[in-house]
Amino acid sequence: MQRDEASPPVPRSAQRRDCSAGGPEAGGYTPDPVVAELTRAASALASGEPMDTLGDLRPLGRAVDGAVIVGVGEATHGSHQFFALQERVFRYLAEKKGFTALAREAGWDAGLRINEWLLTGRGDIRRIMREVFQSEDRLWNNEEYLHLFEWMRAHNARGGRPLQFVGDDIVPVEPRLYDRVLRYVDLRLPELRARFAELYRDRPTSEVLTATREFRNRPQDERLDMARRTRQAYELLRSQAPDGDREEFDWTVQHARVIAQSARFYAFDNATEGTQQDLYRDEQMAANLTWWYEHTGSKTVLAAHDGHVALVSNSSDYPRPQGAFLRDRFGAGYLSVRTSFGEGSFVAYDGLSTQEPLPLGTFTTGPPEPGTNEYTLDLVPHPVYLLDLRTVREPARQWLTASRPTTEIGTVWPAPEADTSLLMSSDLLVHFHHVDAARLLPAEGRGAPDAECRVAT
Repeated sequence: MQRDEASPPVPRSAQRRDCSAGGPEAGGYTPDPVVAELTRAASALASGEPMDTLGDLRPLGRAVDGAVIVGVGEATHGSHQFFALQERVFRYLAEKKGFTALAREAGWDAGLRINEWLLTGRGDIRRIMREVFQSEDRLWNNEEYLHLFEWMRAHNARGGRPLQFVGDDIVPVEPRLYDRVLRYVDLRLPELRARFAELYRDRPTSEVLTATREFRNRPQDERLDMARRTRQAYELLRSQAPDGDREEFDWTVQHARVIAQSARFYAFDNATEGTQQDLYRDEQMAANLTWWYEHTGSKTVLAAHDGHVALVSNSSDYPRPQGAFLRDRFGAGYLSVRTSFGEGSFVAYDGLSTQEPLPLGTFTTGPPEPGTNEYTLDLVPHPVYLLDLRTVREPARQWLTASRPTTEIGTVWPAPEADTSLLMSSDLLVHFHHVDAARLLPAEGRGAPDAECRVAT
């Protein structure tokens, strides 16, 4: 890796074969039969900007008929086009298919605070985003999600059925969530005040980032004890008879449940129990989204990493993704949409840095290598396109079934490629020939965003 302002990769247009050309008699290139079928099956999409026309998404609309949860993935956690696609899909499904909620791989309390702003307009959404997106989900504090939230708020201000936001994740540690439960106990169950104070003793009280770091650094026996006590608090609250508003009680029980989920997640030994920890997280994210749907009836778009919305795992270290649990619960009512890209940029934490904590950087990758899924997908001539993987015919169907290296980049770069069967892991796929880095908002105040290093591979 080069650690300077390196020359950009050779543009893909200089290397990609023109598979839309005619046959030998026309002096053109005869496309591979797999590429020819993928091209036939592909539906060209617009550039991906949220304010573009939404009519190009009609093929997706037909594909999601009957679904109540639609998972829209991202091949990186830090590229503009993936976040813009999630907004476009949500806007289309809200306007045409009756969807009313967007879920995100984000903390439960983060979802509550953003949703309160969406419904009431009270507060400063930029400040809220800074305060809730500062740990594992720092990358969500970006202009793309600000644009989405502002559009949702404008929709709600006009009246009609409100659009809502939910965070279904169990990380990071969220001190305000403890406050929500304790306020309810003080008001509705004062006889349990002392018991909850004991069960939640040593609870985190600082801001999200500091609380998460402090919680992680506790000895494991303390983390295990906290997991045990927060579970007891959840079970105790759940066993009570509601005093007053049943809806308020149900939501508070769910808050206590997420606290217990989060404490259990951080109680795993990262060195020896990473696989169990990942499995637990995805199972609980699916459970939280299921609770949300069952309690609100809102048809929901789920925005998350490709690996989370997938139907099957592509790694032995990551045994079962959220999408698999959602398919178990909802059957065909859950639809998984994968994304992929040929080349471009993304924001991630620099995994090669010796700094602690890791700094954020903007990274650029060149054209995909032969033998990868992206290499063949990039031969389809549309700059952005949609494939309903379930309806692609042979020989491309066999190609889609086989596992081969695929790029999935999470919060840290570099990341190893994973062998993925596109057809087994997803229902639909949206491929971009090129992506650009997401635009982060400042982490503090109104200053500049986090300093970025530019790294070319």
